Amino acid sequence: MHIHILGICGTFMGGLAVLAKQAGHTVTGCDANVYPPMSTQLQAQGIALTEGFAKEQVALAPDLFVIGNVVSRGNPLMEEILNRGLPYISGPQWMGEHILQNKWVLAVAGTHGKTTTSAMLAWILEFAGYAPGFLIGGVPLNFGISARLSGSAAAAASDFFVIEADEYDTAFFDKRSKFVHYHAKTAILNNLEYDHADIFPDVAAIETQFHHLVRTVPGIGRLIVNGQEATLRNVLQRGCWSETEFFAESGNAESQSGWSLRLQQGEDFDVYFNGELQGTVNWALNGAHNRMNALAAIAAARHVGVVPAVAIEALAQFVNVKRRMEVRGVAAAVTVVDDFAHHPTAIATTIQGLRRKVASARILAVLEPRSNTMKLGSMKQALPDSLAQADLVFAYSASTGKDVVGWDLAETLAPLGEKASTYSDLDTLVAAIVAQARPGDTILAMSNGGFGGVHQKLLTALAVSVTEV
Repeated sequence: MHIHILGICGTFMGGLAVLAKQAGHTVTGCDANVYPPMSTQLQAQGIALTEGFAKEQVALAPDLFVIGNVVSRGNPLMEEILNRGLPYISGPQWMGEHILQNKWVLAVAGTHGKTTTSAMLAWILEFAGYAPGFLIGGVPLNFGISARLSGSAAAAASDFFVIEADEYDTAFFDKRSKFVHYHAKTAILNNLEYDHADIFPDVAAIETQFHHLVRTVPGIGRLIVNGQEATLRNVLQRGCWSETEFFAESGNAESQSGWSLRLQQGEDFDVYFNGELQGTVNWALNGAHNRMNALAAIAAARHVGVVPAVAIEALAQFVNVKRRMEVRGVAAAVTVVDDFAHHPTAIATTIQGLRRKVASARILAVLEPRSNTMKLGSMKQALPDSLAQADLVFAYSASTGKDVVGWDLAETLAPLGEKASTYSDLDTLVAAIVAQARPGDTILAMSNGGFGGVHQKLLTALAVSVTEV
């Protein structure tokens, strides 16, 4: 089959393209922004790319057009497809019908932690010899790739596939969440908070979508549910037809039913199931959110036959995902860290985890609130509290372009007093941070975008400042 993918350079659609190519399909695609690194990754797979959405691309005559959710009515190629009555399908539906059919799908859903938990789960299965396929919205450093059909040629028929299950809508013609197309047998419900203010009016609307996911899990399937989330309890109260296991950090681990944990020295923690000790995770990650992610992954892996002791051993070798507390470099004895955090809860837990790691050393938090939800200002009032544990806060919003926030950044961060400052010029931002930085500091840059390459700009400027001294 020849498929032509509209919006191919998005994380999900790019991963889909790689999987389709590995499955033997002819794959071409187009996007408005065809540039590295995604363009080079796709071209290395032999996937021909076209810049833009010109209607003339229908001359490629594919068997099917696969539509990403970046495409809307008015898109010239989409309009031509509709006018000619040509066959088209959404990316998630194509994924469900052509890649996930006859697989044991392990889907990871949640407002936060989907990418990291999916990477943990895929690595546990890999370590245990299951050679899973996966599609993850980031690059797990244990694998170096974000998507693959299976672990090796010898394991081409692997029954297992791990997928990051996003609640965002499927396409302009299918407003259900992506994850309803995956038909998971094992589903992690990691957490549920209000997000995606551009498509959901309130948290109840998101709960409805999560319940749609629950409705697709078979009776022989299993839900792995964060027992600390009232919103997820609301979801299950609407009906549940599958076995359910809960995980939680709070409570008495020895007497608690389901999955629980107890923090040990540093970031290591004991894992319990129904009050019985399963082992101790000794690892390099930090933060309560990552412990919960790991607990969910251990529980999900058990459903396919991986005993907790093996999962725990695997996590000792887990190296996380690019852009999740990723150290980008050290200059002038200042460490520059990159993180994908953009929701107030994720920002707070990221800083909290870093604070536990660096103790009393200074944290310089650098934030670009560029997600659709943040640009709309739906959660702006929660930002000051989420940044409270940082020693200094530098916030940036471009003055022009699609990433401009629709509210006053300085006014919103005013409760933080003199420790917070705001900028609309990237070079000015970098200069201000470098002027304040001292040896031993950690600069934590948080954005769900490229942030204008601020990480390398900071490292370069810090190195120059040392040379000048």
